[in-house]
Amino acid sequence: MVHKILSDKPTKLFVALASFFVANALIAECIGGKLLSLEKVFGMEPQPFTLLGESGLTYTLSCGVLLWPLEFIMTDIVNEYFGQKAVRRISYIAVVLISYAFFCFYAAINTPSDTSFWVTSQKDSGIPDMQAAFSGIFGQGMWIIVGSLMAFLISQLVDVWVFHKIKQYTGEKKVWLRATGSTVVSQFVDSFVVLFIAFQIGRGWSFPRVMALCLISYSYKFAVALLLTPIIYLVERIIDNYLGHDTAREMKAAAMTKGE
Repeated sequence: MVHKILSDKPTKLFVALASFFVANALIAECIGGKLLSLEKVFGMEPQPFTLLGESGLTYTLSCGVLLWPLEFIMTDIVNEYFGQKAVRRISYIAVVLISYAFFCFYAAINTPSDTSFWVTSQKDSGIPDMQAAFSGIFGQGMWIIVGSLMAFLISQLVDVWVFHKIKQYTGEKKVWLRATGSTVVSQFVDSFVVLFIAFQIGRGWSFPRVMALCLISYSYKFAVALLLTPIIYLVERIIDNYLGHDTAREMKAAAMTKGE
């Protein structure tokens, strides 16, 4: 029985996609505590601007946004071949495992530290207190964690729904429309929910500021979603060749009815 499961191509494909999906989400959460300057990535100095009455804004983004576009691509791929129910299931699994990871982080932060060596072990490298550094990296605020998890789950469900609705009208044609369309909608939801929960509810920031930051983050995600659209076609071609075109066609047809 086990050998039959492990030799089944659709099963192996689902395991591979689900594993990457969960791992990518977890890594994105872990690196999300670092902020990057998008302007400096392209060799430019930040030029502060005003949006919705909020001044001094720049393209300062969480490093987590580097990986989240891949998450929505994976959502569309899983939805295409396995249906809505499969996407919802791996999304729930990802949320549970990310929550478990944060629990482990906080447990590790609060365990007694070795003060004889470890705490000062990187002092010569400019890190005088390893415990403080460890806590700063892994100890994200509770509202940020809640906002991130809620944004991830809600945006995934929105992505699934929009993708499925578009596919009902387009059938097998216009992959770019359902993939990009579902992503640009869900990315906006993701950007807004995480900022609203983490900073308006959690820290009392004004709605205009939250909305301005949402639009900045979303503009980056929107651009990346468009640029990554060709990858959807490439990945689907690879998967179709791996499964065989007849099997792939059957799976896509079955995916239309799953989870309705």
